[in-house]
Amino acid sequence: MNRSCSPICLAITLAIATAPAASAQPASLTVPADRALLIVRVPVADASVKIADYNSKQVGRDRFFHTPELTLGQTYSYPIETLWIDNGQGIRASRVATSKAGQSVTIDFTVAEVSEKITPKKAEEKKTAPKAKERAFLFTYAGKVKDLPPGKEASVWLPSAISGAEQKIKIATQSLPKGYKIGAEKQYGNTMIHFKGIANDAGEIPFEVVYEVRRQEVVTNVAANLTLKPLASDNLTRFLQPDKRVPIDGKPLDLLKDVKLSGDQFETAKILYDVVNTHMKYSKVGTGWGQGDSVWACDSKFGNCSDFHSLFISMARGNKIPSKFEMGFPIPTKRGEGVVGGYHCWAWFLPNNKGWVPVDISEANRFPELNDYYFGNLTEDRVRFTTGRDINLEPRQKGPTLNFFIYPYAEVDGQAYPAEKIERRFAYRDLP
Repeated sequence: MNRSCSPICLAITLAIATAPAASAQPASLTVPADRALLIVRVPVADASVKIADYNSKQVGRDRFFHTPELTLGQTYSYPIETLWIDNGQGIRASRVATSKAGQSVTIDFTVAEVSEKITPKKAEEKKTAPKAKERAFLFTYAGKVKDLPPGKEASVWLPSAISGAEQKIKIATQSLPKGYKIGAEKQYGNTMIHFKGIANDAGEIPFEVVYEVRRQEVVTNVAANLTLKPLASDNLTRFLQPDKRVPIDGKPLDLLKDVKLSGDQFETAKILYDVVNTHMKYSKVGTGWGQGDSVWACDSKFGNCSDFHSLFISMARGNKIPSKFEMGFPIPTKRGEGVVGGYHCWAWFLPNNKGWVPVDISEANRFPELNDYYFGNLTEDRVRFTTGRDINLEPRQKGPTLNFFIYPYAEVDGQAYPAEKIERRFAYRDLP
């Protein structure tokens, strides 16, 4: 019995990093008994590959795909199409691959068969990313410093969302103590709100800032030169250096000792992305997670978004690829209004100094069907607040540098105030 795979069936559940065409199949790539492995070989590293209705975002000469679970003994067919540019001429070729559970099949487009030549204009249209999605919403950042003696003064810092290529920000309303100021630290250019508040009769200093956010999906298409270009203000030297919990040698790099990396930084980053995604599991069970400690992540093999992306940044910077850590908040995909539980973070890398490319590996781990998407793309369902690690505030706090800065920070009598005594509340409401 021969079955054509439906679009649902083609929600490919695993995308392994590419390798040069002449290299052997990665030793770690096995064929499960209940799945098939499709190996698609293309003439050029930036060729596009489409399997039925599934558009892959893998790059490289060899692409590796595991199918979803298959029925044993039955034969499945997979229509595959690829498009590449040869001397300004668009070339499109298609094949049909057939396979059974437990089998591996190679579809080699480097072997001559009948191909369709298309005009350069149509070829570029194929290679151009679809229009990015947009979302407009209000985001509330609120809370209070509590359990203070009435009349006691506290110095408080709040991270402040700022505009950039992917989002436009303005403060819609605010309820802050008089005399608050907005400043920027020098290392990353993060902005923050600072005020000195006096505790009320309940021993509390409340605060609230409501931002109007217009966020755009980030869509990367290297072949079409569609990336976020580095700014003159980007501290690229800093993005190659270690952080206190993000070394650029030792255990994070030891994970790569048996991995063959590409000479191209974009392809290398995809390999690092897959190594992190297969090494770790998204989980908040137990303790230790959430500190963004890449050595801990190596040993524990689980964690949250900060742990995933710290490990990736260690590997990227250790391979001379500038990379940076960003923090913000995830906005529920359901339109309307509601509560936002806590922060989310992701990373960017700068291959060959051409343009910033984002990764969201923890989301790819949680939602395997989006594995390809989250290498190079970010949904519009988020808002960015801060960049970087080991942060000094403005004005400078008296305590040590902050591991990262996304939640309110306060000091009383020159000492860091306990985080558990600072209440937080985050919410969103979509705009028309």
